[in-house]
Amino acid sequence: MSDYMHIVDGAPALLPLGKIVCVGRNYADHAKELNNPIPTEPVLFIKPSTALVTLDGPVVIPTAWGSCHFEAEMAILIGQPLSSCSERQAADAIAGIGIALDLTLRDLQAELKQKSLPWEKAKAFDGACPTSAFVTVPVDQLQSQQFQLRQNGQLKQDGNSVDMLTPVLPLLAYISQFFTLQPGDIVLTGTPAGVGPLALGDELQLSLSNKINLSTTIKEKP
Repeated sequence: MSDYMHIVDGAPALLPLGKIVCVGRNYADHAKELNNPIPTEPVLFIKPSTALVTLDGPVVIPTAWGSCHFEAEMAILIGQPLSSCSERQAADAIAGIGIALDLTLRDLQAELKQKSLPWEKAKAFDGACPTSAFVTVPVDQLQSQQFQLRQNGQLKQDGNSVDMLTPVLPLLAYISQFFTLQPGDIVLTGTPAGVGPLALGDELQLSLSNKINLSTTIKEKP
């Protein structure tokens, strides 16, 4: 994570690097593709700030622990503290949106699940959250954001935030009931269907509506 910093609308943001709160199974089609039940409330887990890396450069993945999967997600950057907040307060606290990868060591995750153990080793390793810069958008556009991931030119994930089981503002309010969201924290809002394994040398293209378009390559972690 050496040189990561939050960028909003093209400029460095005066926000610290915080935790990443991730939401599992927030798209019904993704829950189904992994044979998971559709949750009745958000499934939450956390990545530390050491998981943050920029999508401006190559994405490095560990290879010692089996398959590493991509999961593209819309990311929310928090600009104000949120604790047991209302949806109105949540709206006022959003500093920007971006696109991120929730990298997942799938073989290790399956092993941990089988043993009824937490997922952190499979989800929260160093570099497990490559993230784009952020852009500001009106609150009424939060649930109309299309995001895509192409792997070597082939469309793999094509999602729209309108399909979230728990939309952004209720989601932030829900999270804040359990732990405070601080300025500089990031919330990953869930991934649609189409997740899959990465291979060294892969070229990924990621986009968020007409606001963010970027490309990156996959390299082996030294």
